[in-house]
Parts: sequence; structure tokens; C-alpha cells
Amino acid sequence: MAQNKKADFSLSDQEMANFAKALSHPARIAIIKILAEQNSCICGEIVEVLPLAQSTVSQHLKELQEAGLVKGTVDGKKSCYCIHWQNFNKFSSAIGGWFNDLHIQSCNCC
Repeated sequence: MAQNKKADFSLSDQEMANFAKALSHPARIAIIKILAEQNSCICGEIVEVLPLAQSTVSQHLKELQEAGLVKGTVDGKKSCYCIHWQNFNKFSSAIGGWFNDLHIQSCNCC
């Protein structure tokens, strides 16, 4: 049985990988775009815009929420979601810094 080797990596690398994994589906990218445009959204409105079933949208929102990119509240049958800007900005800074570091380190490459 294979062991989980995630613990062998830094916490910041694990966190960045979790954020990237949460954004690794085109539906999740679309959901983030919709939430950014509207600043706040009820799940039903997202379903109206995307070619996905309500249950599928809910699953994608759950993944984004577990990664900390989206926060939401449930009020009876209505769920309201928005981008968790503090975490989103943290991820954006981390990934941007990582890309810059990689670029600087490999400037002498073919």
C-alpha cells in the first residue's frame, strides 16, 4: 500500500497544490468568474448560467469551499456563495511569486 507523501512537503506547497487542484476543472473556473462578476450569488443563479445540473454545481462549490476559495451560507433552501477574497489573494500572491521565482531560476535555459 502506498503511503501519503504530502507530509514530506512544506505546508505552503501543500496549500498551493490544494488551491490549484480546486481550480483544476473548467466548471470551477467558470463559477469563480460568475462569483467575481456578481460579487455574491445564490446557487440557483449559477445553475442558470452553466450547462450543469444543480447537484453538479453544488459539488463544484463544495470543492471550492473546502479549498477556501469560496465561502457561503445556507438559509433554508437557499445557498449564497461568494469568493473568499482574503484566501484568493493569498493564493494569487503565492502562485505569482512561485512563477516569478521559477522564471528567474531558469533564465539561462535553452
